[in-house]
Amino acid sequence: MPCVMVQIPRTSAPPSPAQHSVPTSADVARVAGVSRATVSYVLNNTSAVRISEPTRRRVHEAAKELGYVPHAAARSLRAGHSRMVLMPTPDVQVGPLYSRFFNELQWALSRLDYTVVQYGGVGLQSDEAVRAWAELRPVAVLVPGSGLGTQGVAVLKRSGARAVVTLGPERVEGAHALLMDHHGVGRSAGRHLLERGRRRIGVVVPDDPGLGIFSRPRLEGVRQALEGTDASVTELPLAHDEESAARLAARWRSLALDAVFAYNDEYAMLLMRALQDEGIGIPDETAVVGADDLMLGRLLRPRLSTVHIELPSARELAELVDRAVREPAAPPEAREVLGATVVHRESS
Repeated sequence: MPCVMVQIPRTSAPPSPAQHSVPTSADVARVAGVSRATVSYVLNNTSAVRISEPTRRRVHEAAKELGYVPHAAARSLRAGHSRMVLMPTPDVQVGPLYSRFFNELQWALSRLDYTVVQYGGVGLQSDEAVRAWAELRPVAVLVPGSGLGTQGVAVLKRSGARAVVTLGPERVEGAHALLMDHHGVGRSAGRHLLERGRRRIGVVVPDDPGLGIFSRPRLEGVRQALEGTDASVTELPLAHDEESAARLAARWRSLALDAVFAYNDEYAMLLMRALQDEGIGIPDETAVVGADDLMLGRLLRPRLSTVHIELPSARELAELVDRAVREPAAPPEAREVLGATVVHRESS
């Protein structure tokens, strides 16, 4: 029988996902039918060049189809700096009010084309934390609380940070500052209780060293409000757990207190429940005031009196950061924020 030789063509295996080329702006330009410059203008939200809405839509659709994402490092090289704003995560539980503020701030900065990166540095000492922040080369750093000194500001600026902003009770040389007056929170609570006829006032101080930058000024603020009167202040250390609240409530009557400013709404709700479990009437025997004006406090029975805290506008802070990035040689700004107003409800 005759032999027939058949040549089977060699076929290459389909490329693995790892072999796929990374889409570029040139690919987006080809699919969208525009120039690479137009792709750059559209995806970088450049306002100096007018691009029609249909063209913008084509570019965005092409980028989505190809899975193209702009290269942050390349954009940083072109701009001469990154668009990263670093926000170190507070090493203490700051509560729902401040968490909501930080979320709003991230949104406001993103509207100005900044990328916000939250940095968790649990266990790092202040100098180590600053060096870790500097390694990321952010264009701006927003530091909540304390722990950043003049030397830390200098390290950040040498690494390329154009703006360093602190949110706390004190100024740091070289940094923009939002000064939060927690003394005013305590003064407001103290004055309110004094006006309600209370004279033996307890002040909860959370048993968490990290909260001292907030709790100590609030305690001192109550003392300032009662200065020169016949009222007294009793400091009440308290951990944020039911057992600690129950132990304090069990000896409440021996303390002979007729009111308590419980640091914030979360501690107030914790302590109020424990006092009620001990049969202590609120507000008949003891008036209770919190701070932060959380919605949950309005749902309690009796409804919780509180100090409403007016935090700085996230939009205005984002604009401050943007202005500092664009004008790094401008002198640092300092603003006093954190307005405090008592909201009187049934618990006082």
